Amino acid sequence: MTTQNSAADVDRALKAKHRAMWAQGDYPSLAAEVIPELGAVLVEACGVGPGHRVLDVGAGAGNAAIPAALAGADVVASDLTPELFEAGRLAAEKQGARLTWQEADAEALPFGDAEFDTVLSCVGVMFAPHHERAAGELVRVCRPGGTLGLLSWTPQGFIGRMFAAMKPYAPPPPPGAQPPPLWGDEDHVRALLGDRVTDVRAERRTVRVDRFPTPEAFRDYFKERYGPTISVYKNIAGEPDRAAALDRDLVALARDGDLAAGRDGTVLEWEYLLFTARRQD
Repeated sequence: MTTQNSAADVDRALKAKHRAMWAQGDYPSLAAEVIPELGAVLVEACGVGPGHRVLDVGAGAGNAAIPAALAGADVVASDLTPELFEAGRLAAEKQGARLTWQEADAEALPFGDAEFDTVLSCVGVMFAPHHERAAGELVRVCRPGGTLGLLSWTPQGFIGRMFAAMKPYAPPPPPGAQPPPLWGDEDHVRALLGDRVTDVRAERRTVRVDRFPTPEAFRDYFKERYGPTISVYKNIAGEPDRAAALDRDLVALARDGDLAAGRDGTVLEWEYLLFTARRQD
């Protein structure tokens, strides 16, 4: 019993840390300004329509949940970090979308078995530390014959490489935690879901990001707004030499990926995996 209690305490502490990480900065504005189209891409790929009961896992401020609601679905937007919901509510109201917002841990969803026609996540569930638990919950709450849809950054793409660049400056991950970009590896996702799904479709795509005038502007934007980047800088706050090195590494990453090098502005392409499947009947 003591061991079980200890494991539960560790898990609660980890989730509290994740919640605090995403609550800092301003992820809602980042999602709205940099990758606004991705939620709608996932909703379309899942075939969401009127009358569908939809769960968005790791919804943030509703980048996918709001387009699903606008498509006529009955939507629950769930996230471990409810601090993100206020921006989502304002955006939904502005667009005329009606949906439910509910705090929820992706690894222990507070919903019944087979409750939803479609379960989706747009660069959300990939940040749950225990992939098998999260995958099991996605399947559990989806009805037999229902749709699972995931949009995740790939390990080889720009954001995957950004996480790799930040890793040497971050604290060691807790035991059992897996890297988020693994959700962008088709083989990994297939292994997680196994024979519980069928009709798998997986496609690598890219989103073009051209809002940053310079590589330095990209770095500074993420230092100010993106929770994981802010957390890494906080980890080395007392080490100015390492902070300066991370500054250089992030600029080098953006410069290396700049498709407009030598011209005005910085143009980046961020690769993601679009994965859909049907839960086995």
